[in-house]
Amino acid sequence: MVSGKRVLVTGGAGFIGSHLCERLVSEGHDVLCVDNYFTGSKGNVAHLFNNPHFELMRHDVTFPLYIETDEIYNLACPASPIHYQFDPVQTTKTSVYGAINMLGLSRRVRAKIFQASTSEIYGDPQVHPQQESYWGHCNPIGPRACYDEGKRCAETLFFDYRRQHNVSIKVARIFNTYGPHMHPTDGRVVSNFIVQALRNKPVTIYGDGSQTRSFCYIDDLIEAFLRIMNTDDEFIGPVNIGNPEEFTIQELADTVITLVGSKSKIILKPLPDDDPVQRRPDITIARDILDWEPKIQLLEGLKKTITYFEGRLSKS
Repeated sequence: MVSGKRVLVTGGAGFIGSHLCERLVSEGHDVLCVDNYFTGSKGNVAHLFNNPHFELMRHDVTFPLYIETDEIYNLACPASPIHYQFDPVQTTKTSVYGAINMLGLSRRVRAKIFQASTSEIYGDPQVHPQQESYWGHCNPIGPRACYDEGKRCAETLFFDYRRQHNVSIKVARIFNTYGPHMHPTDGRVVSNFIVQALRNKPVTIYGDGSQTRSFCYIDDLIEAFLRIMNTDDEFIGPVNIGNPEEFTIQELADTVITLVGSKSKIILKPLPDDDPVQRRPDITIARDILDWEPKIQLLEGLKKTITYFEGRLSKS
């Protein structure tokens, strides 16, 4: 990216957004971080407050935003089941109205716009690993639909704005990501296991632990974001971004307990409705077009994340 761009990051005070803001500011861009703090936190970006290239605004993307910007990263939406199921109607509004409002802004000011989509658009996949050409296997009326279908509709809007209004779009489908700035109670498996292990409480596995996930460390994800945004207008995605190494939830739990040196025992609870049995990205397009693949392996990333949570929990 050329230095000195004006960049808008919606959901910028969240887990992923705060890391993106930090990276963009470090490269000399003027960053406007927009967040309504439903799941984001000022604390995630507090270290940027005194930087002249950083600005923070409280705003909900379900309402229009009138600013001038060169690029938009649309990350605003709760991403963990606990948070997105708390108010499912608002979750759908955030994905759909948020996409409409940010695409409208992009069209008005002719800004390139990036959509943070998700592997959840594949639902409980019947194809493994998941390629971008796969249309998914989603329950449109289940408890996860507010997020899954909201993100699917957002992708539809992005591609229709491209076709109808020639908006410059980029769409990335994010697979499980972890690292510092995760919320301790967001209900995601990595943060759940680490917090439970650090507190020597039972580590809760939903299901029998044989279901699989692929875990991408946050720094690798952010690098992919910038590479996607820096491609020419012909490349629009969607592109899978994640780590293709696949682990069972049981393996993850055992690894976390060992790394923490915890006395925690594992307990099993029923699997939630529509929870995917397996999840692994095919990242061929990312490798070929972006020259990108994850560099940080699970053990290294977990150690960094555990250190973060140790510090955070010691202050609570």
